[in-house]
Amino acid sequence: MTRSVNRLRPVSAGLPDFPWDTIAGAKARAAEHPDGIVDLSVGTPVDPVDPLIRDALAASSEFPGYPVTIGIVELREAAVGALSRRFGVTGLDVSSILPVVGTKEAVAGLPSQLGVPAGATVVIPEVAYPTYEVGALLAGANPVRADRVEDYGDDVPALIFLNSPSNPTGRVLSVEHLRDVVEWAREHGSVIVSDECYLGLTWEGEALSVLHPDVCGGDRTGLIAMHSLSKVSNLASYRAGFLAGDRELIAELLAVRKHAGMIVPFPIQGATVAALNDDAHVDAQRERYRARRDQLRDAVLGAGFTIDHSEAGLYLWATRGDDSRATLDWFAERGILVAPGDFYGPAGARHVRMAMTATDERIAAAVARLG
Repeated sequence: MTRSVNRLRPVSAGLPDFPWDTIAGAKARAAEHPDGIVDLSVGTPVDPVDPLIRDALAASSEFPGYPVTIGIVELREAAVGALSRRFGVTGLDVSSILPVVGTKEAVAGLPSQLGVPAGATVVIPEVAYPTYEVGALLAGANPVRADRVEDYGDDVPALIFLNSPSNPTGRVLSVEHLRDVVEWAREHGSVIVSDECYLGLTWEGEALSVLHPDVCGGDRTGLIAMHSLSKVSNLASYRAGFLAGDRELIAELLAVRKHAGMIVPFPIQGATVAALNDDAHVDAQRERYRARRDQLRDAVLGAGFTIDHSEAGLYLWATRGDDSRATLDWFAERGILVAPGDFYGPAGARHVRMAMTATDERIAAAVARLG
């Protein structure tokens, strides 16, 4: 019997290897430590979800029908309020907001959903969260790593990804830098998608949203900001996030996502409203991370490393000048698992990323081993 020809084109063949699959050996070595592994390789929350949010989840759980893609108005009002209170973003309304099923799917899908043409350029940061590149590749676009507008190349990008504060480096882009990119994008007709998931975790200096009036002058044309509740509210398992910005772009994304059924579940929407309307749990979580950061930072510096950037976010961007895989092994021998910087592009090949998302007990264990 002759087997029929498979006419499918494997999408995964055009994507890079999933980075965390490549450090299985180091993870196994770290797990052999007598006191167990300290896993600082992934920025996943470990602290409890605030009861206020859990109560809201339960209270929203009896709704039997389909929720709508645009989200309940209470969620969009809460997002507008949180952006104003927490980050000084003004001039938004409910038509400026669109909930998403976690911001990772949004990063991966936005180039396609916004209509980036095949073969077009998508600019991503030089050292970047891997999903920016994946989003460009899924759209058939050409990802170009560049931080300065002078380095964008000859092809005007259809879309520019910004990430401030940065994952993995914790770098905060200055208001002047952000203004330059916004002005350049408007002159050339490029859309900006600004990943601001770590904006609420700034330790040194000031981090601004691309939607802040000091950056955009109150004009949000061509601008989308992405916000997540995973980090500041410990809701990674809820997959709760939202987009904010240009009403026309938000409306276009809504029209596309309605067809695809990309809907935030109703109970998650209710929990999101509670999380966005309450700042006390966010402030408390920020202080937990601050204490862990202070301990881990001192230990890493004491072990002879240099920490670059890291003025915001949940990571330390550390180096001793060695190849990141050699440093990965050095930590694994001490029972600590980190993320090698080459996960994030060639420019990260001499650094490792260390997450502060471990329990107080595990952070203390890492500090003791480094000491």
